[in-house]
Amino acid sequence: MIIAFAGVLFALLSSGACGSQSVQNVLWLPCQFVDEIIRLNSEGHRETEYHHRDAVLQFSNTGDRPINPNAITFLVTASKVDIRRYVEGGWDALQCEIRRYSTSGIVVRWPGLGAQEHDVWFICAFHHSEGRFVITTFLRHTLADSGFTEWIQVEDRQILTTSVALVVLTRTPSVRVGLMKDLTLHCQFAVDHKQANVTVEWRQQRRGERTKLFTYSSRTGQSEGSGVSLRGLSNAGNASLKLPPTTQASEGTYMCSVLVPPLYISQDITLSILEPPRVSVNVGSSLALTLGAEQKVMCDAEGYYPLDVTIEWQRERVGSSFIPQVLKNVLFSSHRNHQDGTYSLSAFFLLQPSLEDSGYKYTCRVYHKALLTPVRKSFTLSVTEPDTTWWYVSVLGFIILMIVILVWLMPQLNDARRQSARKRF
Repeated sequence: MIIAFAGVLFALLSSGACGSQSVQNVLWLPCQFVDEIIRLNSEGHRETEYHHRDAVLQFSNTGDRPINPNAITFLVTASKVDIRRYVEGGWDALQCEIRRYSTSGIVVRWPGLGAQEHDVWFICAFHHSEGRFVITTFLRHTLADSGFTEWIQVEDRQILTTSVALVVLTRTPSVRVGLMKDLTLHCQFAVDHKQANVTVEWRQQRRGERTKLFTYSSRTGQSEGSGVSLRGLSNAGNASLKLPPTTQASEGTYMCSVLVPPLYISQDITLSILEPPRVSVNVGSSLALTLGAEQKVMCDAEGYYPLDVTIEWQRERVGSSFIPQVLKNVLFSSHRNHQDGTYSLSAFFLLQPSLEDSGYKYTCRVYHKALLTPVRKSFTLSVTEPDTTWWYVSVLGFIILMIVILVWLMPQLNDARRQSARKRF
């Protein structure tokens, strides 16, 4: 398998489909065919085993030789739907996977050119490595022999001639957005024939409950719900859903499902509400205290969502290369829930510094899933001894005052003594 896949890559590179080259220009793409083998176990129950096999999507004509004869070739012939035009970026960012698709026993002749009632279906999914899109494609394979069957044996190095019947994609497979934001969830489809019998539906799943948001049937022309442009839906297969300004209730998994009998696919879109905290401390960038003074230092994280947040206080000497010390004497308030659904939390401690604490930097670090990096708010502490000048001035003043009083009282005391002596005689 490794040798075969290496051959795929070598041939792909040699054909000029390298690195950042657009997928629209390549003739083939490496894929993984996840095959299913159903066996009966020792207890007589059916078990499905999955085998990953090297495969190739080759965009070519019927009867063309495989570019890589060492892999299973899904020969994709021309149709009105070219999956390559929906892929953005280079092929090196793609993850391609092919699986069998069961119509669950529904026998419906596909309206496309050359289709038969006994066609076999495969489903091909493209995932972008950075989550930019998910594209699901249905490949139709017509058997040489008539007769309905959903499962065929696929041999190594076999060539399966197919055509694209239906493509459904989203360019918003995972969305993270703040509160009260305007948002459109992308969903688009394309069918290989006109006047297709298409049913489109949007649902939201949140906390185990499913809610229908929109439904449309091309057969009746009727729709229920809102948020999807009927003109864009009928003209360009644009089933994108415009949401009202986001709230906490907007969170969940949104499912854009497309039904073109006998094919059905549902694209899941995950929407997460993330609101970063606003961080502040109740002191400035520098704090000066005298020895023996106290200061309550508080760090506030406000307006964040969801609830989980971490606040810690650290201290380190300015210019030191040592790891900051995490303070242990920190107290926390309870989470405060605001009217808009966001939360707030405070972390505080009582600072009773000594002279040795002077020159330390104290930092509040706040961690939250809405932040790429923690928010830091710091201040530098300076501690000084109390000013004794006033004490000395006060003592000196007291001494001078006592002297003045004594100088003023002494003559009066002497006069009193003389008068007391005269009265005795």
